[in-house]
Amino acid sequence: MKGAIQNTILETYSKLGELISSFSEEEINTVPFEGSWTAGQTVQHIVLACSGLTMLFAGKTEKTTREPDENVKGLDSIFLDYTTKYQSPENIKPPAIDYEKGTLLASVKKIQNDLYEAAETYDLTLTCLEAKIPGFENFTIYEWLHFAIVHTQRHTHQLKSIYEHIKKQ
Repeated sequence: MKGAIQNTILETYSKLGELISSFSEEEINTVPFEGSWTAGQTVQHIVLACSGLTMLFAGKTEKTTREPDENVKGLDSIFLDYTTKYQSPENIKPPAIDYEKGTLLASVKKIQNDLYEAAETYDLTLTCLEAKIPGFENFTIYEWLHFAIVHTQRHTHQLKSIYEHIKKQ
């Protein structure tokens, strides 16, 4: 369980880092089409959604009385369905400001390292009691790590689309 999720964390955040690196400083803050976030906003949204997770793991937990990966399929069906568009919760909505590519890359690398280390350190079967995603029960640490992965994969897909639109302009 630990090794597989650690490999997926490394792969997911490495792909994201490579994609961010392909944008120029100017392109990071270019709106690709009306109603879209910039690449910088998209990455900042990932940072806002994923950077506090390890504090959640260190918080109040309890032994899980169900399969520790029970919610994985539900998360996949939501976040890996690229045909459905969702509105971001306000608390992780990125401001419309200019972002620095280097700062974003450093933030993504920190998330990668933090999640990788958390997968090594914590009992992934414990249920976290201090936060929930609407429509789901409390997640195990494993499910929170999976959330971070599929949420990041979804927005990496979005970033690819943003990059393609910018390059066509």
